[in-house]
Amino acid sequence: MQRVAEGSAAAYGVLVRRHAERYLALASRLSVDHGMAEEAVQDAFAKLWQQPHRFDARKARFTTWFYRVVANRCFDLRRKRRPEPLPEGFDQADDGPTAEDRLVERDRARLLGAALDALPERQRLAVTLCYLEGLSNAEAAAVLDVHVKALESLLTRARGGLRKRLGADRAVLLAPLAKDA
Repeated sequence: MQRVAEGSAAAYGVLVRRHAERYLALASRLSVDHGMAEEAVQDAFAKLWQQPHRFDARKARFTTWFYRVVANRCFDLRRKRRPEPLPEGFDQADDGPTAEDRLVERDRARLLGAALDALPERQRLAVTLCYLEGLSNAEAAAVLDVHVKALESLLTRARGGLRKRLGADRAVLLAPLAKDA
């Protein structure tokens, strides 16, 4: 990161290649579509190139700090535009799972996604970082700039909110979040 701050385009290229996939996965979970996720990651990396001095290695690891930069950009883009719904019955061709498996998974993802979207932003980000991105509580707390106990409180409130919103189907729908659900 020091070489990027000194203006090394080669170091910047290495940094982007090394981390782009990780941050695109995060942005995809926080965005309404893949295009928005790509835009968020591109914007975040462009901002990093233009203002590398914004990163302070004394305060956080690069990966932790950049998770927050990407997440903030995703939230900014979500606020600026609302997605157009896909046509009813839209389904991409896939030679993997059966049609029934895809329908079940799509319904599960839709219901869980809607429940996640209904959560307050910080709770949604806490769930995304811990359960979908696989960060430890300490890493997620650093991204959110809160103490671990505060993160655990966010996760507890988020799980409670998800339980309420998902009702009787919650056991099946919350299986990916089974850590403490």
